[in-house]
Amino acid sequence: MSNKKSFSWELYNRAPIVGIVRGVSMDVMRDIAYSYLKAGLHTIEITMNTPGATEMISNLRREFQDLNVGAGTVCNMEDYNKAVEAGSQFIVTPIIDEAVIKTAVDQEIPIFPGAYSPTEIYKAWSLGASAVKIFPATQLGVQFIKDISAPLNEIELLPTGGVSLENIKSFFEAGAVGVGMGSSLFNKKLIEERNFEGLAEHFTKVKAEATGF
Repeated sequence: MSNKKSFSWELYNRAPIVGIVRGVSMDVMRDIAYSYLKAGLHTIEITMNTPGATEMISNLRREFQDLNVGAGTVCNMEDYNKAVEAGSQFIVTPIIDEAVIKTAVDQEIPIFPGAYSPTEIYKAWSLGASAVKIFPATQLGVQFIKDISAPLNEIELLPTGGVSLENIKSFFEAGAVGVGMGSSLFNKKLIEERNFEGLAEHFTKVKAEATGF
């Protein structure tokens, strides 16, 4: 894709939340993206197991200049190549695939690989991860982030899974540099009702919890 504008860390750092979109159609996605930007959020991940994911990534890249658009659930080089070809500005994986991480690092594409144990977390970081996605953080919770951050204080942690409006603040207080949020951010009921006004309000609340403004 010719439009190779790279990932904007500046936009990401304004609200370090990666919104994970799974299984929505492009017409709904467009409305979600407007609400997302309206709330001051900028980084969105389309999972590769969403039907039409690559097309959606390309469309979002073309239509929304102020969005960081990435691909999630990238498990192997085949997924990686498709994602990058579609214009993904960052890559998220649920697992450690060395080839994927090294290729992203070589191509200077931010990568957030998924890791669970201290050993995996350290390995992902040493391979050159931009931040390590702690996945699934559901069972591990805030305490785990605190415990990991003490010995591995150089490593940037991005807990994903189990982060909600109620606890997002405590994840940042525990030392996370960002969070990944799926269903707790993209409220299914509001989306089904096409209540994009309500969705923008929900996004705004989450952002305020995360950033303090």
